Amino acid sequence: MQDAVLAMLAKEPSHGYHLHARLRRVLGPLGESMNRGQIYVTLARLERAGLVVCERADGLPERPERKVYALTPTGQQRVAAWLAEVGWPKPDLAEFHLKLAAAAAARLADPVELVAAQRRELLRHLREAQQAALAEPAGSGAGLLLEGVALRLQADLRWLDACERAWSGADDEVEGG
Repeated sequence: MQDAVLAMLAKEPSHGYHLHARLRRVLGPLGESMNRGQIYVTLARLERAGLVVCERADGLPERPERKVYALTPTGQQRVAAWLAEVGWPKPDLAEFHLKLAAAAAARLADPVELVAAQRRELLRHLREAQQAALAEPAGSGAGLLLEGVALRLQADLRWLDACERAWSGADDEVEGG
């Protein structure tokens, strides 16, 4: 969650309420259960870690001052590292989706390139699992486990194909999904 919040701030400084709304839009039904307080706790942690700064901004008459959060240079470096990171054995699908949406929204990276990097990593692991499975004696428990790993990787690769198709045709307005 912290990296997704940082990436959303890379687009522009924001209020916690606005960040919450953007994350819920990006996650769709999966974001319905997202607690607004979780965003504020995350922002406080990021501020203590020196990744964001909080400034007071003029608000509405009933809320004369509101907190606006912005990235520090260290926060910007962390976002860049997060976008370059590929994960396996099991990338969190919601986090990967947020990574694609945040990268596109802030114009930090091309989502299709992020998908391609993840695909290369999964293909490498698939080759390793298939080679290891071939080295196992027929009917061994380890061979069955390796077959399961290969099947899981193939499913993840199909999902990445769907991600690539979706982001290849995405409009400039990426926060809608």
